[in-house]
Amino acid sequence: MRILTRYVLCEFFVPLAYCLATFLGLYILIELFDVFDKINQARPPLGMAFAYFAGFVAPFLEWIFAASLLLATLYTLWQLCRHSEVMAMRASGLGFGTIVAPMLAVALVLAVLCALNSEFFAPRAAERMKRIQRSQFKPLPPDIREAVPYYNRTARRVWRIDRLNADRPTVLEGVRITLERPDGSRELDIRAKRAEYLDGMWWFFYPQYSYSDALNQPVPSPTPDLANLPVRAMPELTETPDDFINESKDWMFFTLRDMWRYLKAHPGLASDEVASKHYDIHYRLAAPWSCLIITLFAIPAGVATGRQSVFNGVLMAIALFFGFYAAVNGCMILAKREILAPWLGAWLPNMAFLAAGMVLFHRQR
Repeated sequence: MRILTRYVLCEFFVPLAYCLATFLGLYILIELFDVFDKINQARPPLGMAFAYFAGFVAPFLEWIFAASLLLATLYTLWQLCRHSEVMAMRASGLGFGTIVAPMLAVALVLAVLCALNSEFFAPRAAERMKRIQRSQFKPLPPDIREAVPYYNRTARRVWRIDRLNADRPTVLEGVRITLERPDGSRELDIRAKRAEYLDGMWWFFYPQYSYSDALNQPVPSPTPDLANLPVRAMPELTETPDDFINESKDWMFFTLRDMWRYLKAHPGLASDEVASKHYDIHYRLAAPWSCLIITLFAIPAGVATGRQSVFNGVLMAIALFFGFYAAVNGCMILAKREILAPWLGAWLPNMAFLAAGMVLFHRQR
């Protein structure tokens, strides 16, 4: 690593760490005021309290990172310009892009972390936080769900599950599957006392088969030898345990993979609901890159503060920051009302402010 890169990173990491700690502390402190009495009465284990606040903060991490990057970039460049270090670097033949590349690299890393968080951690952590909140910080009871229905329209399969534990959805109790013909008549009923999802495949225990003709009259089984098997693998069933859980889960707790599977399994949704859900998918993909975009337009504002005044640069950067999120909210409303295409509503603020940031960056060079 070059000496210049190490120096700029050291100067940048200190205010960034302070900003991250401050914003995270404020978020946790504000929520702590609301739940302190409940925590004091229940005296939960430290792990439960940590899981609660981690689930509370995780969905807002991209905003916290973006705001921290904005302030840290402004402060770092203001300090470098204030001591004429940027001028000395430029006079030594270093390009402006080389000087600020470490900051953009940090912003890129944080953007990737935001994307990973929103897919692999935040949805489940937020869902667990809600469960802890409902339990008043007492030990969580098993998440038992009864009489769970599921309809796979593509495969024309109707599932009815008597009982499942959402904490262990790979085991189902009392399963009935109805396979329908294209005209909607019943072709086959499969009943099982128990089903397990092992190695990506469903296994039914003591299954019973009932075949019907087009007039819904019972007919003999075409494979009578299979009817007496105590355990049978069902590779033709493409449903996963998460599909059943998602039927009763809040949309905000879905991962991107869950969202795509849900839309494929529900092709008959209303157009406005489809537009809203497609927007949410594209926004989940677009949101993490706000870290990089905000850092890009904060850099020229930070350099301006060193040359002119602190107030002008900070005011411009903060105006762009709030303008960006105002554009995000405005495009969200337009996309969910089907005025804008969902993908355009999610990506338009990124594209517009990325272009603005690149223009400001080019002028600064």
